[in-house]
Amino acid sequence: MNDECQSGDQYRAAYDDGVRDNTASSAPARARHQAGLDDLAGTAATSHVSDAVDVAEAPSAADTAEPGSPPRPQALLLTFFGVHVFGRGVRVATSSVLDVLGRLGVSEHATRSTLSRMARRGLLERDRRGRQVYLGLTDRSKAILHDGETRVWRIGAVNTHWDGTWTLLGFSMPESWQRQRHLLRSRLLWAGFGSLQGGLWIAPSTIEVEPLLQGLDAADHVKVFQARALPPTDVGELVHDAWDLDSLAAQYRRFLADWSADGPRAHTTDVLARHLLLQADWLQIVRRDPRLPREHLPGDWPAERAQQTFRLLNAELEPAARALAADVLDTVAEPPATPHPPPDPASH
Repeated sequence: MNDECQSGDQYRAAYDDGVRDNTASSAPARARHQAGLDDLAGTAATSHVSDAVDVAEAPSAADTAEPGSPPRPQALLLTFFGVHVFGRGVRVATSSVLDVLGRLGVSEHATRSTLSRMARRGLLERDRRGRQVYLGLTDRSKAILHDGETRVWRIGAVNTHWDGTWTLLGFSMPESWQRQRHLLRSRLLWAGFGSLQGGLWIAPSTIEVEPLLQGLDAADHVKVFQARALPPTDVGELVHDAWDLDSLAAQYRRFLADWSADGPRAHTTDVLARHLLLQADWLQIVRRDPRLPREHLPGDWPAERAQQTFRLLNAELEPAARALAADVLDTVAEPPATPHPPPDPASH
């Protein structure tokens, strides 16, 4: 996958299971996005539409983390499973999860409640072995974690190889289709689109749109084009109108402040907890970033500086964090996948 052609399946999985307070949109778009999240909270989608649904409900003002405070338990848990379980062929004991989250100040009750909610949503499998319960990933959670890994390690925080192509999408739905409109708007935001005007949306890359429409029965109401801006279009003004650059820049600057030598994260001395917190903080930002073209961002755009800080700190913390995890995590091998039974010849 190249920098400019993002997988629609990944976007769909990330949106449907990672929908959260996406502030990288213009003020009018943020209001529409919040309406979409409110409409989606607790909504299930068909298995073909997404690999998981509504992992993180839209946070209220009371839920919003204060500067220096850790992300919510669910974000920390997803990061934990992404770092220490995903791709390693293991399941991890519930007691180990409680221990690691406890190092970040998350109570046992909050961790158990969040684990139960994730299991109900099809994100975790429980495997009882004697008196211990081990937790494993499902296809749904693996899709989310694959998306997170891609956004963190395969693509940069800024689109530096943009070829000038925009994806334009317009839609018009019946008034009675309120749920579908809200769902589509929120998926578009998650996929990096910005609201240009009315029902016209724009993204600074080639986007596979069909997966974003699955389950909506909306194909007849959507038109998609690829285009290039021509004079007298002011692309800088277009970008500023379609995305909330000030809010997105503030998130990167907060990351830099939190992880500076005298920032609040510097007081987290447990290396396992600190590494997990670093990963969670960074992932929350990059999942909200539409990766706009570098040439159309302000000169003091902080994303690349924040990315360099993240990568340097990760290289510093990861070896010790993984060594400690190997000592404290109780894991068992993941059972082999159950093969699908062959078709019954008598049914043909």
